Amino acid sequence: PQPQLRSLSGASKQDVREKVWEYLERSGLAAFPRPVHRRIPNFKGSHQACCSVKELEVFNRAHEIKVDPDKPLEGVRLAALQARKTLLVPTPRLRTGLFNKIVPPAGATKEILRICATSQGIKEYSVPVGLDGKARVDLVVVGSVAVSEKGWRIGKGEGYADMEYAMMVSMGAVQEDTPVITIVHDCQVVDIAEELLDDHDLTVDYILTPTRTIKTNCKRPKPQGILWHKASYLCSHYEMLEKIPILKSLRYREKQAGKDVTLQDEHSDLANANTPAELNEKAMAENTRLQAATDSAQLGQHYVESDSSSPQLEGSGMITTVYVGNIPPSIRVSELKCALREFHATPLRLNWQGAQHRAFLDYKDKSAAESAVSSLKGLSLGGNTLRVELAKNQRHKGQVEINSQK
Repeated sequence: PQPQLRSLSGASKQDVREKVWEYLERSGLAAFPRPVHRRIPNFKGSHQACCSVKELEVFNRAHEIKVDPDKPLEGVRLAALQARKTLLVPTPRLRTGLFNKIVPPAGATKEILRICATSQGIKEYSVPVGLDGKARVDLVVVGSVAVSEKGWRIGKGEGYADMEYAMMVSMGAVQEDTPVITIVHDCQVVDIAEELLDDHDLTVDYILTPTRTIKTNCKRPKPQGILWHKASYLCSHYEMLEKIPILKSLRYREKQAGKDVTLQDEHSDLANANTPAELNEKAMAENTRLQAATDSAQLGQHYVESDSSSPQLEGSGMITTVYVGNIPPSIRVSELKCALREFHATPLRLNWQGAQHRAFLDYKDKSAAESAVSSLKGLSLGGNTLRVELAKNQRHKGQVEINSQK
């Protein structure tokens, strides 16, 4: 049997990661892709460890399973597809949404299912599931760099698994009792000091290795949603919101629901930049502006509003228009305008066509339009994820032609 990396007392999270990565490589246990450093490491025997998931009652009971895209979890993805379960895989770095649902072709052979479980298959056989995809995940499978028998987990250090779980809580996709499994080599099961854990850290209920199935009976509560005021475990807040468009949408939704979504950076910015009186004044001005905008267009009305401070649009060859579709009938133009301000995507002119469930936004040039599209990607209003893209001949003969280039 391989010697174990049991005693890592006094080590920081990064120390634990480095020791595990180094040990896997040095002992000849590391598997493709290599080197395993800075990854959720693949290891010899990962498929064997994955196969034992089929013996777990929580797996057999589950209908919808979220499995991370890491290589060592490929066997679990295959097992889920073979058992005809709904398989959700987070999109890489959450750039284009939260999940992809893997949809094998009708009558898929074993070989096709095997491909569907790989990273290539995730690209070829998946459809995106947005915030409003009504996902109801009843089992979560995550990769780990190290994990303790108590269920305390250390990932590769970027915080994505923790963030994905927190986002699933916020969108109601997981419950407090949704079980979490991790797949590791025996040598990755180590003692982890509890003081290394933060509130946002995800814990696990089952650990599967090539030789053991460990039920952790972990009592430490899992994250209860996104801790906006301390979400800097991923990266700086503004950078994080730029990198993960769906996070912006989720934050906007929680703000609309009355939750405190103030970021840590904003706390310090506000403390440095504004007195309470100045803040009050700004808030009142904003409220007045919002009130004036509210219901300026009734549902279904055609409505055009230009920013009076902008140069004239007509005759300028530079204007680029963005198409916004899939707008729910319940949404008023004031709500769209509010969202555009929130995402720093205020256009020079807004052409609202509520009856057709769409709007056209004019920007001063292509760069500004593309920036708006990027900012608004994944935005959800009134239960619909909006369709946002550059428009092409958007008002030619009353027809809407959408630029098909993605």
